[in-house]
Amino acid sequence: MTQTTVPVIFDLDGTLVDPAQGISDGIAAALTELGLGIPGKARMDAMIGPKLSHSLTDIAGVPAEQLDDAIRIYRAHYRATGIAQSRLYPGIRELLESFVEAGRPLAVATQKPEGIARTVLEYHGIAVLFHTIRGSAADEAAAAGVPSGKASIVAAALADLSTGHGLDTQHAVMVGDRAQDVAGAAANGLDCIGVGWGFASDGELDAAGAVEIVHSSTALHDTIVRRDQVPDAAATPNAVNPDQNHNAVIEVRTDGNV
Repeated sequence: MTQTTVPVIFDLDGTLVDPAQGISDGIAAALTELGLGIPGKARMDAMIGPKLSHSLTDIAGVPAEQLDDAIRIYRAHYRATGIAQSRLYPGIRELLESFVEAGRPLAVATQKPEGIARTVLEYHGIAVLFHTIRGSAADEAAAAGVPSGKASIVAAALADLSTGHGLDTQHAVMVGDRAQDVAGAAANGLDCIGVGWGFASDGELDAAGAVEIVHSSTALHDTIVRRDQVPDAAATPNAVNPDQNHNAVIEVRTDGNV
């Protein structure tokens, strides 16, 4: 076995931070001001994670001609009160600090606009723990030099780690709570570890192809540390275990938190 230090790229909402109240209140405020109906809790939860413009149109049914106003009203409400309503999930601060102390490279890749993502992380005092924080453009539209879509955002975070910081990202892993996190990781050749405390619907992470699903920060810590042990390719060239299913989902359940 070869010892390495696996870099970790984290999603933000639903993975590091519980943003539900702030996001839901902001969406409700926007829809109310525009005279539109407010979805129930299940549909509101489904709006956390995907690109906001897609959620507003596809789930909340905001007409195209009102979309810009809905985003503007939401952003103003979220900046004013929503960020302060967010909470770090149990054990996350300690998990990140333990990784930094051990020299593990960390990054964030989120579909939330990059400036807002940094503000959220700074509010919780953890922005300094990451080598890079990557998100979408301020208006969520494609712009020069700004990634668009989860796959591109993950790619930008990887490039920052490997090129900007000279780190080995060969064995990097993504951690997220929704199917788009798994898809964004896969598009960049990465495995994705799913977290069970976020906003995925039942079976969503399994169907998307998350390599493991964990249910506590302790389990996440242990799962990532295990990935530091890389099989020695020189000792087992082209070895394939016929009994190993690389697409299997392993559920890890523990009660403690790091």
